[in-house]
Amino acid sequence: MNLRWSLWVAAGLSAGLAALFLLLRPQAAPEPPLVLAAASLQEAMEEAADAWSARGHARPRLSFAGTSALARQIAAGAPADLFAAADEAWMDDLEARSLLAAGTRAPLLGNRLVLVAPRDSSVRVDPAPGAPIVAALGGGRLAIAEPEAVPAGRYGKAALKALGLWNAVKDRLARAENVRAALALVERGAAPLGVVYATDAAASRQVRVVGVFPEASHPPIRYPLARLRTSDKAEAEAFRRFLLSPEARAIFARRGFEAP
Repeated sequence: MNLRWSLWVAAGLSAGLAALFLLLRPQAAPEPPLVLAAASLQEAMEEAADAWSARGHARPRLSFAGTSALARQIAAGAPADLFAAADEAWMDDLEARSLLAAGTRAPLLGNRLVLVAPRDSSVRVDPAPGAPIVAALGGGRLAIAEPEAVPAGRYGKAALKALGLWNAVKDRLARAENVRAALALVERGAAPLGVVYATDAAASRQVRVVGVFPEASHPPIRYPLARLRTSDKAEAEAFRRFLLSPEARAIFARRGFEAP
């Protein structure tokens, strides 16, 4: 075997070994998507992320806050992949700014609005026209998410206005940054009553539902889901589709959410 032939063989073996090394080298796991979700989705979304992870996927990173705060972060350029909002209006705003990936917006969930009190409270008042809500508050305030911006607060304001109760309570509000913060005020006894979602009340052992607001008293509570236009993670679209699947919808239903 001449020298030139030996060099060719050696080069071939080296190339083959290099290719084999590349094939056998562990591939980097896909980067998990970052999901920005309304505060009221916390337990349900955590469970959905666990179910996705159990399928062999990297567990999505989840960040919860008021829908209005998250939408403003997205508009300001915050890096994220999916957005699950607690109302259509903030998603409409992002869509108008061309910040959603085309064709990915979809209805995710529905919810109900309730009035809650601390579990050991004896307060009795039904959210209905003419309800003595001010008397029920005593010297306290009505906990509610910020009614001018946060979805739960806007739904609550609409319901109270429709029932003719808004003028009586508008100066007796304990305004919170999101619905979970409003719930926490009632849990701690810092507020004798609070307006929250039915799913928030179900997630807490420290409050009881005093009454359910009539559905006709406020706009339908709808949670839309969308992938953001700047998302570049391969897993983002797959997880979005999973959240819309029967398996995920069963998780949300167990947590008290309704079909959209």
